[in-house]
Amino acid sequence: MKAAYRADDIEVLSGLDPVRRRPGMFTDTARPNYLAHEVIDNSVDEALAKHCGRIGVTLHEDGSLAVEDDGRGMPVDTHEETGLSGLELILTRLHAGAKFSRKQYRYSGGLHGVGVSVVNALSSRLEVRVRREGREWRMEFAGGETRRALEAAGKVAKGNTGTWLRFWPDAKYFSNASFHAPSLRRVLRAKALLCPGLKVSLAVEAEGLNEEWQYQDGLGAYLEEQMSPAERLPEEPLRFSRLDGELRALDCVVQWSSDGVKRIEESYVNLVPTPRHGTHVNGLRSGLTEGLREFCEFHKLLPRDVKIAPADVWDGVNFVLSVKLAEPQFTGQMKESLASRDCAAFTADAVKSGMALWLNQHSDVGERIARQVIAAAQRRIKASRKVARRAPVAGPALPGKLADCISAVPEDSEIFLVEGDSAGGSARQARRREHQAVLPLRGKILNTWEVDSADVGSSQEVHDIAAALGVEAGDADLSALRYHKVCILADADSDGRHIATLICALFARHFPELVRQGHVHVVMPPLYRLDIGKETRYALTEDERDAILRRAGGRKVSVTRFKGLGEMSAKQLRETAMAPDTRRLVRLEMDQAEEAFPVLDMLLSKKRAADRRAWLEDKGDLAAN
Repeated sequence: MKAAYRADDIEVLSGLDPVRRRPGMFTDTARPNYLAHEVIDNSVDEALAKHCGRIGVTLHEDGSLAVEDDGRGMPVDTHEETGLSGLELILTRLHAGAKFSRKQYRYSGGLHGVGVSVVNALSSRLEVRVRREGREWRMEFAGGETRRALEAAGKVAKGNTGTWLRFWPDAKYFSNASFHAPSLRRVLRAKALLCPGLKVSLAVEAEGLNEEWQYQDGLGAYLEEQMSPAERLPEEPLRFSRLDGELRALDCVVQWSSDGVKRIEESYVNLVPTPRHGTHVNGLRSGLTEGLREFCEFHKLLPRDVKIAPADVWDGVNFVLSVKLAEPQFTGQMKESLASRDCAAFTADAVKSGMALWLNQHSDVGERIARQVIAAAQRRIKASRKVARRAPVAGPALPGKLADCISAVPEDSEIFLVEGDSAGGSARQARRREHQAVLPLRGKILNTWEVDSADVGSSQEVHDIAAALGVEAGDADLSALRYHKVCILADADSDGRHIATLICALFARHFPELVRQGHVHVVMPPLYRLDIGKETRYALTEDERDAILRRAGGRKVSVTRFKGLGEMSAKQLRETAMAPDTRRLVRLEMDQAEEAFPVLDMLLSKKRAADRRAWLEDKGDLAAN
C-alpha cells in the first residue's frame, strides 16, 4: 500500500540544517579549502572597504585553521529584529549579512549571506574573538550550535580592532578533511597581489613554514615570474585598467608565450577566484581579438583567405584579470564563474581600446604578436582542410571500437576513455547505455606535449578521441561536442596514473576549451576492496584502507588489492567508477595552470631530461596519491 502524501510530510529546515543535510549545495566537499576561502574573503572584503591592512592565516597541526585581520571586527551589539548579537546572527543564520546593500561595502565577494555560517555548520568546533570598542569579545560553537555564549573577555587598547576566527572542519562532511596547503598558499598570495598594500601571511605549523606577501603593484611581476624571458611576448606584459565610477573597475595584465603554451590563466571578481572564468574572461578574449584584427587590417598583415578567429588570438595568451563589481552575479554558491552580462562588454571595450593604443605605440612588437596569431590561424585552417578531405560529406567517421550511447543530447551524455580492451569490455557491461559511451584505448597514448595541434591526429588513439568527441585538436568551437562529460578511466596504480597524466596533458595542451568549460574529468577508481561481514567498502588509497580498518572495530576484514580495472566485475566497476551516485570524479581545471603547466612541461618535454632528473632527486620522496 502506497503511503499518503500529506502536508505533515513537508519538512521545514531551519537554522543551519539545510547546510548539514546537503553540504554539496553550499561548498566543495572534496576538501575544506573552500571553507577557508569563505572566512578569508570576509577579511578581504574589509580590506577592499579600506578598513583592513593585515590578514594572517594559520594552519594548525591539529587540522584546524585560523584567520585573523585588523578590520573593524564583527558587530557584537544586539540586532533589533532578531534579538541576537550581530556576531551570532552572522555565524548561525543563512542569508544574514551586511553585503546585500552597498552601505558598508562598495565591492564584496560575499554576496549571498551564507558563507561563514556554512563554515560554522560544517565544523565540529568554531571559536571567534572580536576586538572593537576597547573590548575583546569571545564566543564558541560546536557543530553549529552555541557552546559558549558571547561574553566580554577583557579590554584592549583603543583603536585595536579586528576579528580572529578558528574552526575545525567536521570530517564526516568531506572526502578528505585536511586542508591542501599549496592551494591555500596560492590563493593568499593572489589576494596580496590583487589588493595593493594589503599584508597577507600564512603559517603552517606542521612544516614550520611562515610566509608573508605585500605588493604595491605586483600583477605584472607575478605574470612574468611564470615564464622565462625567452618565452615572453612582449617582454613586459600589456596592462589594461579602467574605472567606471563606483560600479566597476578592471585591472588586467596580458602576455603571449612564444611557444603557444598557456602557463597562467587567472581571473578574479572582487578578489574571489573564478576558476571557470565567465563573462569577464569572455570580454577579455573579445577585446584582444578585435584589437588585433583592426591592427592587422590597418597594417595589411593578413594573407589572402586568412581570417583571425578568437581561438587564434587566445592561443598562448597568459593573463591575470581582476574585476571589481558592485553587483556581481555568479553561477552557483561557490562563485566559480561570473555570469554578469554587462561585464563582458565593459571588459571588451576596455581591452580593445587599450590594445589599439598599445599596438600603435609599439608597432614592431605588435607585428611579432600578429605573426604568431596569423600562424595559429593558418594551422587551424590547415587542420580543418585535413578533416574535410578525410570526410567531405559528414565529417570523420566514429571509431569502430566506440560503444556509443543511445541519447543524442550532449548535455545528458558521457564518454569514458578507458585504459585497455579488457577494462573496456567490463565498462561496456557496467555502463548505462542510454547516457554513457565507452572508448577503449590501447596502452599509453602518444606524448603529445610537444606535438603541434595540427599533427596530433596522426596518432590513431588521439584521432579516435577527437572523432568520438566531435572536436578537433586546437578547436575552440565546441558546438559539435557530442558529450558534455569526458571521463578518463585508468587503473589506480602508477601505470594507470601515468596514462591518465598523458591524457590530461593531451586535453590541457590541445583541447584547452574543453578543460576551461569543465567538461574533462578523471575517475578515481579504488585500489582496495574491503569485505566486513556482509558489507563491502572500497578505498582509493592506503590511508583510506587503514581508516576503514580502524573503524571496523575488531571485526574480521578481508582486504583485496585490485590489479587493474579489468579485474573488476561489471557490478564493481559500475559502483565505484561509473554510477553517478557512487563514483568519484575529479574535474580537470585550468586554474591550476600556475603550477601544472611548468610541471607538465618539465615532466613531458624531451629536451628537459636533466630538469626531470633533478626534480625527481629533490621531490621524489614527496609523492602522494
